[in-house]
Amino acid sequence: MSLLDFAIQITKKYIEQMPKSQRKKYGQFFTSKETAVFMAELFEVSANREKLHILDAGAGSGILSVALIERLQTIPRLQYIHLVCYENDPQIIELLRANLQWVCQHSTLRVDYEIREDNYILSQMLEYNGMLGAEPDPLKYDMVIGNPPYMKIAKDAPEAKAMPDICYGAPNLYFLFAAMGMFDLCPNGELVYIIPRSWTSGAYFKKFRQKFLKDGVLEHIHLFVSRDKVFENESVLQETMIIKVRKATAIPENVVITTTQSNKDFSNKTTFEAAYNTVVSGEDKYVYLVTNEQEVETLELLNRWSNTLPSIGLKMKTGLTVDFRNREALRDVVEDHAVPLFYSQHIQDGKVVFPIGKEHEYIVTNQASLLQPNANYLFVKRFTAKEEHRRLQCGVYLARKYPDYSKISTQNKINFIGGLKELSECIVYGLYVLFNSTFYDCYYRILNGSTQVNSTEINSMPVPPLESIEQMGKALIKSRDMTEARCDQILRSFIYEQNRGSKRDTKRIASAS
Repeated sequence: MSLLDFAIQITKKYIEQMPKSQRKKYGQFFTSKETAVFMAELFEVSANREKLHILDAGAGSGILSVALIERLQTIPRLQYIHLVCYENDPQIIELLRANLQWVCQHSTLRVDYEIREDNYILSQMLEYNGMLGAEPDPLKYDMVIGNPPYMKIAKDAPEAKAMPDICYGAPNLYFLFAAMGMFDLCPNGELVYIIPRSWTSGAYFKKFRQKFLKDGVLEHIHLFVSRDKVFENESVLQETMIIKVRKATAIPENVVITTTQSNKDFSNKTTFEAAYNTVVSGEDKYVYLVTNEQEVETLELLNRWSNTLPSIGLKMKTGLTVDFRNREALRDVVEDHAVPLFYSQHIQDGKVVFPIGKEHEYIVTNQASLLQPNANYLFVKRFTAKEEHRRLQCGVYLARKYPDYSKISTQNKINFIGGLKELSECIVYGLYVLFNSTFYDCYYRILNGSTQVNSTEINSMPVPPLESIEQMGKALIKSRDMTEARCDQILRSFIYEQNRGSKRDTKRIASAS
């Protein structure tokens, strides 16, 4: 029996006897055999290496460590591995020890291991922060491999306080582990982690991205098409990815991006190489998950615009009313002082339809924070299913259709785009052209792997000047065709005219000089 097959076999027995609720307390989800093998193969090892220091933080049963050691047995001159595993779940430490003892007895390499039953983050807090009297750990690692715990913690949790330079709000343990893993690497060392995709964009992860991608460079990204087939028998619906990062400052020319349907067949994967500056972009270090030339072209086309919604006086915001927290204010039918409360169900075929006979579609309240002016808006659904054709689903809301109300409200499962001044109908229709087009839907999918439409990301996306948006809106109104195809046609023709105009300007400048 191979080293990895032994570890997988006894881990499965552990999973069968340990309730998922118990494992969830530690954010514990086990890596499949195929995923572990793929992750181990991502490391580059010189044929001349004779010894290696490896770290597996949050080691669980040791599946990733065992997979890596099994792979390293093929390195001709390698003789010695020193492995450090952090694990503080008392329920699984004996299983981890049994797996590592099996490895020591049956590996063709000499393997020494340590199991550190410490909190991985807190045990290095002083050294990480360069605090007085902290003794630097003389052991830095050539390789860090991990499937860190996926668990949100409070913003004042000890782990969050231990890494203040990367935390914003209530962090998730997984990105604290990734940042500490980078800290533990020796120069030119490699980190391979399986983590959620959520870190790639948004303000919440900004400080982490900026530090992580300053200290290291992305070399490989692997994406899974099916989010429910990454962790065997775990029903994990988190959008997940595998990353390989090198602790270096020299920017590589390209990032390799591979994709598979699930974790079962990595041999049947698509491979695409994108320019590093296309994937990692801007001061906020957003990571754009492009998988083909068409997606790269979409980025290049839209990134020619330097405007964003806030820069032209507009902004996407999240709906104001959390309905279950304001039940006493909700009404099923209209009554005195009631105003409409709009939900995602009111967005239908590009328009906002009201009323629809839905429960709680009116609200009676004096809370200013739950009310907004009855003005023109573009409503956008916040949540869609992964399998749906579009991530961005929007509807035009026109104030003149509801003349009886000076105020309205929006449920917090929709977003709305408005401005400091009342938007003209042409501008709202122009915004619809943008956000109902395949260009913008594709751009958002590249920017954000989740099924939630976040206002932070939308407000960071490039948009044309306001007068151009207004012209597109006029074209849509004239055509009376709200389809995606018509929006694509209008936007494409505008981009074509803009490009043709810029080429004319370039020729004019060249002839004048």
